[in-house]
Parts: sequence; structure tokens; C-alpha cells
Amino acid sequence: MTQETTSTPPHQEEENQIIAERRAKLNALRQNSNAFPNTFRRKHLAAALHAQYGERPKEALENTPVRVKVAGRMMLKRVMGKASFATIQDMSGRIQLFISNNDTGESTHAAFKHYDLGDILGAEGTLFRTQTGELSVRVNHLQLLTKSLRPLPEKFHGLTDQEQKYRLRYLDLMTNESTRRVFIMRSRVIQAMRDFFVSRDYLEVETPMMHPIPGGATARPFITHHNALDMELFLRIAPELYLKRLVVGGLEKVFEINRNFRNEGISTRHNPEFTMLEFYEAYQDFSYLMDFTEELLRTVTQAVLGTTIVIYQQREIDFSTSFSRMTITQAIMKYHPEYTEAQLNDHDFLVDRLSALNIHYKSNDGIGGLQLSLFDNTTEHLLFEPTFIVDYPAEVSPLARRNDLNPEITDRFELYIAGREIANGFSELNDPEDQAARFMEQAKAKDAGDQEAMHYDADYIRALEYGLPPTAGEGIGIDRLVMLFTDSPSIRDVILFPQLRLEE
Repeated sequence: MTQETTSTPPHQEEENQIIAERRAKLNALRQNSNAFPNTFRRKHLAAALHAQYGERPKEALENTPVRVKVAGRMMLKRVMGKASFATIQDMSGRIQLFISNNDTGESTHAAFKHYDLGDILGAEGTLFRTQTGELSVRVNHLQLLTKSLRPLPEKFHGLTDQEQKYRLRYLDLMTNESTRRVFIMRSRVIQAMRDFFVSRDYLEVETPMMHPIPGGATARPFITHHNALDMELFLRIAPELYLKRLVVGGLEKVFEINRNFRNEGISTRHNPEFTMLEFYEAYQDFSYLMDFTEELLRTVTQAVLGTTIVIYQQREIDFSTSFSRMTITQAIMKYHPEYTEAQLNDHDFLVDRLSALNIHYKSNDGIGGLQLSLFDNTTEHLLFEPTFIVDYPAEVSPLARRNDLNPEITDRFELYIAGREIANGFSELNDPEDQAARFMEQAKAKDAGDQEAMHYDADYIRALEYGLPPTAGEGIGIDRLVMLFTDSPSIRDVILFPQLRLEE
């Protein structure tokens, strides 16, 4: 019987050796000085120096010396006898350092030769141009600020394994400029949206993340426990009911940008926690919201991209033109002309088709619910151009106002772009008795086993009984919108730390 042995992969052995060597260098630093000093104060960023002095001639830099003080992570290193080059990277970009015996002294240069890629350096000196014309810093003071104990990914390709990019996002940001651009863009998108609302007299608010009753959407919640109060709480699936309480209270134009949590599947379009913009305006309706949404997206696109045209997966989306508007059945028939309007309004036909296509539906669904199941599974992904789907059935819209001419549908829309739902908006249901009845239907569905159905929220009904003015409200998925602006195929590409399985 042979004894099983485990061996360390060669690349892991090599990395372990590198880490051991770097720890030895750190121990030597500890013997002689403060290994992690915090006395260096950076004064200049790489990008600003390139912008201001990038075109200045070599002679001008020599005749009028420019003193600079920079700091960043060493990404490249080239040692050449009495002189060496290093490239450091800060939050704005990269700049080259020139270190020599003449400028820094032999001891400092000798110490530099033992520095490693990934180390964080502080440098003072003057700007000059190398023989190849590159703007650089002629260093006369160099300091090691932080010793990096782990090696960077392969220098020419950075971090390339997709799961490792998500799991080790700090390395991904450190080594992939494209990743940094995505999250800079994300920040700009959110800021542009915030500016849009603030400039229109909306008030930004924050509502609870932990709810005694999950509400505002149909979804399965995460559950937690508050020890001091000894009560069960739910991470919010939507802020809607709290935001509408604020409208009842007289804050008639409110918005919130924050996280929602839904205990559901993970895919290229879904993450258990995600960022939403929700906003509400009194004395408006869903038709106004559609026009408002077009203006919002047009303004944000222009602000962050400098154009109203977005290129997503090699296809063009033009936000300067009016968005299409169709009902659920119109959309199905447009992309599936084999169906007739009569068939799509026939309960038995819809059940047969869904069964034949192996599409899940609820046994108590009416025609509206069945139509929506067919739409979601056969048509939604085909809506590439911005399209509002309108007239959602009341049975799947427990918080939306019924249409005055047809109470079986609601004044609600969903916006689809590039085959994904981006926004959901409607004229709010402000009839407390109708809302109470719909909550009761949701509660019955939950008792029957529907884990996504809503609870009966008695306090929200009480708020409505004080009077909610006619109001329009909408939620927009920030992550999916950023996917469009950054041409990202997966939601994980635009969330800094997406949810992953535990690392083995």
C-alpha cells in the first residue's frame, strides 16, 4: 500500500519563495528603521504633471526646474549600473522616476536595487525629459513607504483569470487599467444622476436597510436577527414603501441611491446585493415618468461619455431618439408573429404554450401573469433598442395604480435596453382600501407557498390613510446601466466586490 503525498504546484512554490525573500527584506528594514513610515506627504499626481508639463520642451524644463513630490506603487523597474529607472502608479496614472548615484547618492541607489515590484515609494525631485522624450522625475530623495510581500501578477498581462479578477479586485484594479476605467465611469454615472435630480429640486434621502416587513417588490429576502430587540429583521428588497411614506409626510420630490438585497439566483444580470436609484414625485403620472426617464438617460450619457450614443457589444444605442413604447402582447407579436392577439388572450392557449416551451408559471396565474411569463422567457432578451413595455397586469403589479379605462391593467411600465430590464415605474396606488386588498392577496399567496409574495404592511396602509397625493415613482438599476456605459457583459464586471462562493 503506497502512501499518498501532496505536492505544491511549481508556480506556488515559486511564489512562496518570493514571499519568503520579501519577508526577509522586511525583517532587515525593521532592524534599521521604521519599516512603514508615515511622514511622506505627496504633493503631485502623475496625470496632472503630464497634463501641465507633458508638452514642455526639454530645454524649458532644464532652464526652469520644476520641483515635484510624487508617490505610488512601483510597476516597472530597470536597473543599469550607476542609474536606474522605475515607473510608479498613483490614482491618476503613471510617471517614470530616474534614480542615480549622482542625484540620490550611492547608498539610496543601492537600497533601491533591492526594492521589488509592488513596493510603494515616495520620491522628490525635478522634472526632465529622457533621451527618448519621456517626462520623468530626476529623483534626489527616495523613500520606501510600504514593502509589498506578495508578487504582482505577470507584468505584461496583469490579472487575467476572470474569477480571480472578481475575488482579488484590489489586484485587478492595480494591474488592469480597463478595470479602473470601469469603476471611474461608474462613479461618474452615479454623480451625473445625482446632479440631475438635485438640479430639479429633488431631495436625496436615506431609508432603512433593515425592515421589520420586507416590501416594495416581490422577491425573497435575506433574514437577520437583532439581539437587543430580539426580533427578526429583513434586509431590504426595495426602499419604495419608506420613500412613499416620505411623500405622505410632505417631501414631495425624493430620491435615494443605495443597495437592495434579494436572496435569489446569481447570473450575469443578478447579484444578491445591487444598487438602485428610486425616486418619487407628487402630482405626476407614469406617462410623465417615461419622458423624464428619456431626458435623464440622455443627460447622463452626454455628461459621462460626451455623446448620446453608446456602443454595447458592438451595437449602437442612441439615447437622443424617442424610445419605443409597446404593450406586452404587442412586443410578443412583433418578435413572434406566429402568435395572434386572440391566442395571447386565451388562457388555455397560454398554458399549453408555456408547458410546451417548458416555461415555469404559477398555477393560479390569470391571463396577465401568463402573458408576462411568455414575454419574460421569449421576448425580453430581444429588446435591444430602448423600449418601454406598458400596461402591466394588475395581478403582477401590487403597488401600481389601476388604469381608469381598464382596471385589469395598471399605469406601469418597464424599460428594456440591450435585452435587460433597466427601470420599473408607475403611477402609485394611493387608494388605501385597494392597497389593503392587494396586500391581502399577496399574503394569501405567501401562505400558499409563494416565497416572493409580499407581506401585509399595516403601517404603510396607515400612512396611506393619511393621504398620499397622486404620485409617480420609479426604480432604475444602476449596475445594469453601468454595464451599458462600460460595454460590460456581466454585472460582476461593474460591482467592485461581487458575491462569490467561498474560496477553497
